[in-house]
Amino acid sequence: MKLRKGMEVIMEKYEHEYGAEQIQVLEGLEAVRKRPGMYIGSVSIRGLHHLVYEIVDNCVDEALAGYCTHIHITIEKGNIICVEDDGRGIPVDIHPKTKISAAETVYTVLHAGGKFGGDSGYKVSGGLHGVGASVVNALSEWTEVTIQRDGGIFYMKFERGKTVQSLKKIGESTKTGTKVRFLADSTIFETLDYDYTTLEDRFREMAFLTKGLKISIEDLREEAPKKAEFHFEGGLISFVDYLNKNKEKLHKSPIYIEKNDGEVPTEIAIQYTTAYSENIYTFVNNINTIEGGTHLEGFKRALTKTFNDYAKSHNLLKEKDGNLQGEDIREGITAVISVKVKEPQFEGQTKTKLGNSNVTGVVQSLVSEALSNFLEENPSVAKAILEKCISASRAREAARKARELVRRKNALESTTLPGKLADCSEKDASQCEVYIVEGDSAGGSAKQGRDRRFQAILPLWGKMLNVEKSRADKIYNNEKLQPVILAVGAGIGADFDISKIRYGKVIIMADADVDGAHIRTLLLTFFFRYMRPLIENGNVYLAQPPLYKISKRGMKDIYCYTDEEMDNALKEVGNENVNIQRYKGLGEMNPEQLWETTMDPKNRILIQVKLEDAIKADEIFTILMGDEIAPRREFIEQNARKVKNLDI
Repeated sequence: MKLRKGMEVIMEKYEHEYGAEQIQVLEGLEAVRKRPGMYIGSVSIRGLHHLVYEIVDNCVDEALAGYCTHIHITIEKGNIICVEDDGRGIPVDIHPKTKISAAETVYTVLHAGGKFGGDSGYKVSGGLHGVGASVVNALSEWTEVTIQRDGGIFYMKFERGKTVQSLKKIGESTKTGTKVRFLADSTIFETLDYDYTTLEDRFREMAFLTKGLKISIEDLREEAPKKAEFHFEGGLISFVDYLNKNKEKLHKSPIYIEKNDGEVPTEIAIQYTTAYSENIYTFVNNINTIEGGTHLEGFKRALTKTFNDYAKSHNLLKEKDGNLQGEDIREGITAVISVKVKEPQFEGQTKTKLGNSNVTGVVQSLVSEALSNFLEENPSVAKAILEKCISASRAREAARKARELVRRKNALESTTLPGKLADCSEKDASQCEVYIVEGDSAGGSAKQGRDRRFQAILPLWGKMLNVEKSRADKIYNNEKLQPVILAVGAGIGADFDISKIRYGKVIIMADADVDGAHIRTLLLTFFFRYMRPLIENGNVYLAQPPLYKISKRGMKDIYCYTDEEMDNALKEVGNENVNIQRYKGLGEMNPEQLWETTMDPKNRILIQVKLEDAIKADEIFTILMGDEIAPRREFIEQNARKVKNLDI
């Protein structure tokens, strides 16, 4: 449009009209390649791993149906993935609607598979959206599928989702199973470098959840291959034993509850430890429902009612005493809940929260009956658990009083913010960030060097409380943690409200040495145990100050963040007449240097703390910050050589 005299707006013919011909129709799997994030979440390493999970999930579905006993995953050289199972093999006959083989249909048509409808090929399934195989195919440079069934060996191949070799019989075989090899598309993914440890942890979890299934993984990319095999006849009992291997238990063997008949087959394992945190993991058809849902709701209701009823009937709680709260009863618990639902309803495509209302009653009834029987038959265990629950109740009341005392104290003061906090002027939390800085010296430099509009500085001094060994009442009274709680502004524990956070970025800035690493770990433990939504929401970051400054006359200073960067810089500028300064701490940098290297959004390096695996995170925090010394020593010995740039 053009503006003409008399301020009239004259509509002219657009150079590019918007008509029917501008409506784009994506054929086949083109939509997946166009918008991969809609189907696998992201094109980062997380999305890359998701490709493997989708194919393995199909194999596990065969195991859940009773037809598969072994799944073998290989990471071949060149980051080629091979997944092989001994299930029934994908059907090879012609599909009545697509007029091509059923196997080719599964790999080329979205929402095609044996997982839809009441008469489908699976009673329960993890791959509920039916897009797994076809999406992997679409996002791979090439995919090969070899099927053994019906007395033959069948082969087909695809390139970027398109068939280049239709299903063809290439031999005879009396075996059954499916082998899938694929190379992820480098034009789509940020990296093709699979992380062996991440895959290993995921497949261990799958094996725990599918009693009797053997899952093996092999990494052939390096000269010394890595391999692992998982096979747990104990199922969830083995899972809880594994989760609690570094914790002190209140009872030797997990409480096991199982019911295979009825509308919702359920398996649950429970064990109490001396820890103060609760760890409950829930699964539906082997899918990790990290947001819980109706199965978790039923479990919590049964747990609270059953323990209260037992405590009252056995005079462990007096009539004058109030009931124990759910959080009291769940202190120190480790539990895994696995249900199989024929037609589960998940909230959102991420499949993280179960919505089937009937599951609540099924789980509640089963747990109430089984747990009541267990407590009656094991009075010494019941007493030990309830003594801990009652102790937790008293601590909760002490924490409530401490919390109210903090609130009253703040109400009497002119501000509710900690005195050492240098706040920013911006009021929109999403635009604000707070640096939690180790030491008053570094805090002073940070305050002088910051951008006061949106950057707040909170200096900390000395080592703070290890919350892994403390209850909430001690946390509220701790002078080192109180400033952090007040600055974040959203409470802690069950009271934490992510909508009330005062800063969109909470940045931990500590020295690049052992003491700094310890402070980071203490703070991360606190956030994980008492402000977990802060991590889950992506609000926690680690600042990366430089390790070295390279100075040379006539040349601008060069800051290096790793030894490798320093080596490369020295190759460029030469070693003669060069001054190399190794920063021992943040306090050695003046305000201008700290701003330029660590705080200026244009130059700084921030590492976002992500919670991709809560089970693994719990294990690491327990090892590093728990009471058991032997696991911590073993962890340090195994990982010491991987640590660089720390003065050990």
